Amino acid sequence: MHSTVARPRLLQAGFTLVELMVGVAIGLLATVVIIQVMSVFDAQRRATTGSADAQTNGGIALHTISRELQMAGYPLFPATDSPLECTALTFGATGITSISPVTIADGAVSDAITVRYGSSGMGGVPSQITATGPIAVASTIGCAAGDITIVNTGPSCAMSSVTTVDSATTLTLQNTTGAVPGASLACLGRWNEFTYRVNAGNLERCDLMTAIAAGGNCNNTVPNANFVPTVAGVVNLQAQYGISATSASNQITQWVEPSGGTWAAPSVNDRKRIKAIRIAVVSRNDSMATGSVTTTCSSTTAAATPPAPETTGLCAWTGSTTSPAPAIDLTADVNWNRYRYRVFDTIIPLRNVIWSRETL
Repeated sequence: MHSTVARPRLLQAGFTLVELMVGVAIGLLATVVIIQVMSVFDAQRRATTGSADAQTNGGIALHTISRELQMAGYPLFPATDSPLECTALTFGATGITSISPVTIADGAVSDAITVRYGSSGMGGVPSQITATGPIAVASTIGCAAGDITIVNTGPSCAMSSVTTVDSATTLTLQNTTGAVPGASLACLGRWNEFTYRVNAGNLERCDLMTAIAAGGNCNNTVPNANFVPTVAGVVNLQAQYGISATSASNQITQWVEPSGGTWAAPSVNDRKRIKAIRIAVVSRNDSMATGSVTTTCSSTTAAATPPAPETTGLCAWTGSTTSPAPAIDLTADVNWNRYRYRVFDTIIPLRNVIWSRETL
């Protein structure tokens, strides 16, 4: 026979209500701690990844604009009677309104930059016109149907486009204004004119020739469907002209805002003095903080030193009394100081203008 051993009643009693409540309390406390740790970790993760995105977006935007600016003025050939010296210029039916290598439009909040250059593989070398009807030149090498052309007769210039290249020495122009024997004709290739601006948190770009083909323009108005978002997360763009004392010098003596009676619309003589462009691109981490994480710029004429703010925004670079840095105003968003920003700035020499120094 098997004996039956009775278990003590105490070992079969289970948990008491007090023990259960203590266990639940400890579990809830541990849950609260875990949630708080995860919340802090997630906030740090969003701040880190958002800042990384802002860093990437700002770098891409700066590179995109800089790459275009390096081409500005090509191939307005640095020869005697350079197109950069044209004081009277007609544009025919090209849709082009300026040949200035770079134009900066000073905006109330953010600037707009327009860059112009050709794509000629032959560098826009001018060839003398020897006869008309059709246009006869020394050589049509480097010219193709559809190319934008510039006819230069001293300070008077005219732009047109190539209808057909008839032979090695003759071609037909869409408009023959100024195309007389003795004048110089240069084929500039496809004309590139791009305008960059910041709108609705994006860096936008407008291709003038594409806009014209669609019956539009690149006027800096909102809305304008011809402006295409290029880089997201960009909230401001500032630019200044680097000018020399004379057109014959390549030494920059001052940085100026594109405003006022002289630099809002530079004359031909003043345009020759523009040797470089300085730009600042501001990108933003779209993760909003619970409190203020960005302080105002304290000075646009010296290094940023608190406490008296001169602007309600960020510092672009260290300015001086004669060359103040631009004010970056971000107050369109009332919560602007609850975001983190990255400011990228650089100086781009206008090499095609610099190389033309001796002919300007």
